[in-house]
Amino acid sequence: MSAKTIAIIGAGPAGLIAAERLAGAGHRVTLYERMASPARKFLLAGRGGLNLTHSEPFEAFLGRYREAAGWLEAPLRAFPPQALRDWADGLGAETFTGSSGRVFPRAMKASPLLRAWLGRLEPLGVGLAPGRLWSGWSADGALTFSLASGGTETARPDATLLALGGASWPRLGSDGGWVALLERRGVTITPLRPANGGFTVAWSQPLRERFAGQPLKRIVIRHAGEEAAGEAMIDADGIEGGAIYALSAPIREAFQRDGAAVIRIDLRPDLTAAELAARLARRRKGETLSNHLRKAAGLAPAAIALMRDASRAALPAEPEALAALIKAAPLSLAAPMPIARAISSAGGIARDELDDRFMLKRLPGVFAAGEMLDWEAPTGGYLLQASFATGVAAAAGMAAWLTGR
Repeated sequence: MSAKTIAIIGAGPAGLIAAERLAGAGHRVTLYERMASPARKFLLAGRGGLNLTHSEPFEAFLGRYREAAGWLEAPLRAFPPQALRDWADGLGAETFTGSSGRVFPRAMKASPLLRAWLGRLEPLGVGLAPGRLWSGWSADGALTFSLASGGTETARPDATLLALGGASWPRLGSDGGWVALLERRGVTITPLRPANGGFTVAWSQPLRERFAGQPLKRIVIRHAGEEAAGEAMIDADGIEGGAIYALSAPIREAFQRDGAAVIRIDLRPDLTAAELAARLARRRKGETLSNHLRKAAGLAPAAIALMRDASRAALPAEPEALAALIKAAPLSLAAPMPIARAISSAGGIARDELDDRFMLKRLPGVFAAGEMLDWEAPTGGYLLQASFATGVAAAAGMAAWLTGR
């Protein structure tokens, strides 16, 4: 097999794993990256603990991708969570499973893994060309780049992989600027929308001033027949956190359909309404309601403040009514927070625009992978797993196309 020249645009997880696979097969690979260094979002995401993947059974794992599960099943089966763990272990980033089933490297951070990864790519001959913003194609079909230093540059590879990410965290390089470039070529793009993001809330002034930045711990949030357990964070503008992110897709759909959304927060999911009512019935004379809720129901001040905002009136005095409010505090959400604040984005290149090799049907020789494809997933390792898996799948598709298979 004669070596081919390959351009990979975007040096995040999908682009890097594709580069590793293709260079390992003998091809000459160059990674073009807008930022001054690779994998900036990957590094930031791993700063508090790099959640690579999840250990739950595969069928449950696949279901986390919702409508995109059918599309992603083949690449995820070809490169499943265990394969990602084996790959990380091979780089010296031995993994472990946390109590929640999430999988992390023992070092927890992304930087040691990335250093080892780049160290593996160098002897494979992978070139890194940073400071290059992809600007499309020239009139005669060459890739064009705007240089950070000024000026332009072109490249004429045998095949191209686009791995440019979505539109969240634009300061790290993924701003969705590629959408217009592909739409001009007739490629259908599902509009990019915030995923795993928070929602704005019209908090009362007392709550905003006193409790912005305070967590709501060990709660369950319910919406439209779905629920998520975990934590949330009161933000000056609204509410964020893992339990909210897990339901961000159906909540966002409610906004698109109805223009509004209401969630219900169970502030004590470990107790039934009857158990709470029994505790709340034993109130000492002269005890303030806030102190009573803190002692009898075990509620933090932030949770009590949320109850007051949710009720939009004085809290009920009756134990049963109080218990019902604790178990299902209604919270009206005003709107999704901007995509720049979201952890990831939904939307992207429509499934029908790609063949089974992850090549764009309208642009032979141009492939795509990662978050710029039209899928979304919750946090918990699912985002990285699908980015890696589609990068591996696109690399295999490119290799097959280049050799005429």
